Amino acid sequence: MPDPLSITFAALADPTRRAILAMLLEDDMAVTDVAEPFQMSLAAISKHLAVLAEAGLISREKRGRVIWCKLEPDAMRGASVWMQGFGLFEPVDLDALERFLAVELAEAPVPPAMAMPPDEGPSGA
Repeated sequence: MPDPLSITFAALADPTRRAILAMLLEDDMAVTDVAEPFQMSLAAISKHLAVLAEAGLISREKRGRVIWCKLEPDAMRGASVWMQGFGLFEPVDLDALERFLAVELAEAPVPPAMAMPPDEGPSGA
């Protein structure tokens, strides 16, 4: 059985499901209202909603004859924490690194072992 993080990312991998989650950010919605903007059948939308519900990203509740969908934002906490771990590192500015090294190398004394021998002419003697 996949881990919860894999299930969450699998659910988020589909653009239709991401669009549904964005819609549910505004308010709870009936399944028919969720389906309205999409060019697919109600059955196809229901399958997307089932994937989101399995991942815990939404909950569904029957009120009378209408099924309502509600966003469950806490379900994304694990994925959010995992992704934020990658945001701790700032991209390396290679130009700034090159300038820093040029200054450091220009100011650093050359150790005797690294110094080039004086030019002794073409014969080397």
